Amino acid sequence: MLRQRVENYLNSVLAGGGDSRQLADLKEELTTNLLEKISDYQAQGMEEDEAFREAIISLGDLSALVDDLRRAQGDWAAGRIDGWSIAGIIGGVLLCMFGLFTVVMMYVMPAEDPVATAGPGIFIVVGGALLTYGLLTRETKARHPMSRLRALLYGLSVGLLLFALFSSLITRYATGEQHPAVATLMVFSLAGVGLLLFLSLTEKDRRKRS
Repeated sequence: MLRQRVENYLNSVLAGGGDSRQLADLKEELTTNLLEKISDYQAQGMEEDEAFREAIISLGDLSALVDDLRRAQGDWAAGRIDGWSIAGIIGGVLLCMFGLFTVVMMYVMPAEDPVATAGPGIFIVVGGALLTYGLLTRETKARHPMSRLRALLYGLSVGLLLFALFSSLITRYATGEQHPAVATLMVFSLAGVGLLLFLSLTEKDRRKRS
């Protein structure tokens, strides 16, 4: 079908122009224009293949147009603001700082219960997971944002690894023995590393085409 042939050609030529409503409208306009030119050439006695080639030649070089679309798409993407991503980054950093300062404050203060000293470290665990989510869902000029579900799983894996350290310290201080602490560290770190490896091995390239 002639229309399908024209659409396939335009899709291949404009493949680097991104994905926007502007590009969709442009493709529709160019499709209509090419079909009209082909029809005119056929009315002059040309075969379909020859008319198709002549219509493409008359259309000119579209590379400059593709570059303009790519730059416009890049500028728009760079200007996008994902509220959840920003909230994750800010919240994650603040929680990590709060947990760290609280642990240091509890450490320098005379405390009879060492568990109370390490307890605020849970804020670092939650903050690290939130920060991971926020960074991965943030779109840049070079990379597309990661899907929220996948970013949540990455955040969970980081949270499990941080929780492995946190829970092992709590267990060590609470029991005074090393074996339960090592066992706790092993369980959560294995889960975190396993999830992280799965996500890394199934990761798709999010880099934008230059």
